[in-house]
Amino acid sequence: MKKGSLAESLKKLEGITDWFENQETIDVEQALEKVKEGVALIKESKLRLKEVDVAFLVLQQLFEQRHGHIVLFVAADLA
Repeated sequence: MKKGSLAESLKKLEGITDWFENQETIDVEQALEKVKEGVALIKESKLRLKEVDVAFLVLQQLFEQRHGHIVLFVAADLA
């Protein structure tokens, strides 16, 4: 799966949820494909969030080194 934005992934996950909610009867094969797609999107989103968290922590450390200030929160606290 290609790397997309978190917003795109969330929109796709919302579409999958809507699909399930709007089905009168669920085709098992289609449902399985939707679940697989959702799992892949969740994995991709978790990885992207970790990348963003690491980047934020690096920026926080650089800021603290240059300015001697302590930032009031840590990105991991936001998760």
